[in-house]
Amino acid sequence: MQGFGTRAIRAGLPRDSATGALVEPICLATTFAQEQPGAPIGSYIYSRSSNPNRESFERAIADLECAEHALAFSSGMAATAAVLQGLGTDSHIVAMGSLYGGTHRYLMHLAPAFGVKVSFVNDIHTDLAPLMSETQEKVQIVWIESPSNPTLSLVDIRAVADMAHGTGALVVVDNTFLSPYLQNPLTFGADIVLHSVTKYINGHTDVLMGVIALNCDEIKRRLSFIQNAAGSVPSPFDCWLAHRGLKTLHLRAPAAAQNAMVIAKALQSSPHVLSVNYPGLEEHPQRSIALKQHRGGSGGGMVSFRIRGGCDAAAKFCASSELFTLAESLGGLESLCEIPAVMTHAAVPKTMREQGGIHDDLIRLSVGVEDTNDLVEDVLNALRVTAGEIRAL
Repeated sequence: MQGFGTRAIRAGLPRDSATGALVEPICLATTFAQEQPGAPIGSYIYSRSSNPNRESFERAIADLECAEHALAFSSGMAATAAVLQGLGTDSHIVAMGSLYGGTHRYLMHLAPAFGVKVSFVNDIHTDLAPLMSETQEKVQIVWIESPSNPTLSLVDIRAVADMAHGTGALVVVDNTFLSPYLQNPLTFGADIVLHSVTKYINGHTDVLMGVIALNCDEIKRRLSFIQNAAGSVPSPFDCWLAHRGLKTLHLRAPAAAQNAMVIAKALQSSPHVLSVNYPGLEEHPQRSIALKQHRGGSGGGMVSFRIRGGCDAAAKFCASSELFTLAESLGGLESLCEIPAVMTHAAVPKTMREQGGIHDDLIRLSVGVEDTNDLVEDVLNALRVTAGEIRAL
């Protein structure tokens, strides 16, 4: 198999046979001519059902996730909804308590409309097996994130998959925080891997999109039906943009991770920081999982930490930083900061948030690819301003 960078640049990109163009044309057509009723000229009929740009992007994702199939959706949440509607109707789902706020909101408030019962567990490794053996309702899906958002706890995917498959349950892994470059959950036994393409895969903060990758032909057939019937598909232009972004994932992801490691160590040594969550640190409680599952044992580009001084200090830090923009989302070229308790995870009940480690003083950093020294200096300066040691510049 060729290296990741070679595949990222070349996978799913047909050369234009008419012009020889190395960049795939954007096919904006919504419908395609037919020679006679029911006999289209080519393989396309209507763009909601299939589109050249979407198919090219899906082939590339399948390649990079070591999957047989991939399906693109209009957002990460649309991909989540498709999986749950296609596989979870009238079922029981077990999910980690520490999840992306949007996923938690969907499971809490929308999934019940499909007859879905959801059980949240704090520690998937210790809580899953007893729950699956004790509950009267058979568990159909185990939903995990690794690393989790925003506490960056890790899950041993192989161990969870073995437990789940023992009772016939499927394992869905949200791989958004690491991207296909740093982790391939299907190779560790997961059944479906899900991404918010908006984040690292696209990488330029200009596309809203989601994707799932999988190997099972039957599940692919069911989810393809939902993709078409529900119509939550991305535009050809978004697919084209995301595919272009994908070509540089192997350059952006390690650069962000290298910056994140240096920043995590700087935070760890600061007297103004209570604790640091980063899987690249040797002190991370699940460092052994990172070494097993992540490319090169990388910690990725996301860091979270608790700052001394509570929620007011967290807000002051974000206001004092010049290079970390206060904004939701992650995975772009630029560095971002946010306070999950009042932003991305505000919809999660406070008691549940804190059980999962999401305290009011927790700050989440999406570390970009700016110069390392500039980012470190900015973080340390914002900490000193927050602590009152110096005035804001």
